[in-house]
Amino acid sequence: MGAVKDGEEMMLKKRNEELEEALKESKQREEKMKSELRRAWERLRVAEEAEERLCSQLGELEAEAVNHARDCHVRILSLMNELSQAHNHLRLHPVTY
Repeated sequence: MGAVKDGEEMMLKKRNEELEEALKESKQREEKMKSELRRAWERLRVAEEAEERLCSQLGELEAEAVNHARDCHVRILSLMNELSQAHNHLRLHPVTY
């Protein structure tokens, strides 16, 4: 009977060691996953900040482009007016050679 009991104890002890090893490996995997999750979270935070900066810069560039387009439009209208005046002047005072 003692030999059977010793055998059962050895099997239980071995099974306990296996379970402890599996638990240890599971905890290591969990820590690794937590670390990877923290790194991914940090990359996401950095990407979101970069996106915010880019959106801000894009808004500034769009505002500059609109202002530049308005300035160009005003300049074009001014040149068209000058050209029209010059055309009218030439029509009223033809150049003769």
